[in-house]
Amino acid sequence: MPKIKTHKATAKRFRRTGTGKLVRRHQGRGHLRRNKSARTLIAYRKTKVVEAPAAEKIVSRLAPYLE
Repeated sequence: MPKIKTHKATAKRFRRTGTGKLVRRHQGRGHLRRNKSARTLIAYRKTKVVEAPAAEKIVSRLAPYLE
């Protein structure tokens, strides 16, 4: 069996924790930050746990070797 190619955009956006949870960064951090409140920007610094089983399945299919 040949190796499965990793979808690089998915591999850059998601990672696994030590316990196997899937985490991602918050959206809305790219630009136009002046319009957002300071409290919102502080909250966006933390990583977000992906809790949807369907999303977890899609990500594991796109990036099978995600650490």
